[in-house]
Amino acid sequence: MASTQVEKKPEFAYQNHDSTLDKIIAFRKVKLGEDLTKIHHWMNQPHVIPFWNLGLELDKMQAHLERAIADTHQTLYIGYLDGVPMSYWESYWTKDDILANCYQPHPEDQGIHLLIGETDYLGKGYALPLLKAMTAFQLQHLPTQKIVAEPDIRNQKMIHVFEGCGFEFQRKITLPDKQAALMFCSRDRFMERWES
Repeated sequence: MASTQVEKKPEFAYQNHDSTLDKIIAFRKVKLGEDLTKIHHWMNQPHVIPFWNLGLELDKMQAHLERAIADTHQTLYIGYLDGVPMSYWESYWTKDDILANCYQPHPEDQGIHLLIGETDYLGKGYALPLLKAMTAFQLQHLPTQKIVAEPDIRNQKMIHVFEGCGFEFQRKITLPDKQAALMFCSRDRFMERWES
């Protein structure tokens, strides 16, 4: 995970140069006034709707995001590639999530939800470096020893990306809105794979 140091802009919670892409990956917290129409547009894309089920009208999306931002068990982020906002992320504490009913969470376990919203960025190999960056960002919280994911079991492309990052399939689980693949990535496994 050796990388070139870049000057971190204050609005970004995380920023790093990815040597495989030769691009800057960054994340900043969602700001409702700035991001509502962008997230609404992304959630209504054909490649997103089947897996997120949030193809809502704008006013309903606003209400959904207001609730999500106020929910202290998660933090919402916009992901950037070379300064362009192109992805949406949710980082959450699994102990306070519905997922806690599916396994025995450690109090410091974190989970990830993500989507690439801009269609120009699909199919170009960006998902794995972005996921690697978000996982590295979450592991900056030193007590966290495990990152958890639960992609839709139908989303084989995303499951493959998680596996490429170091996540290991545990079992199929049933959540209120989907059948999902429960996947774990330990800190040790991630560091062994990406530290160099």
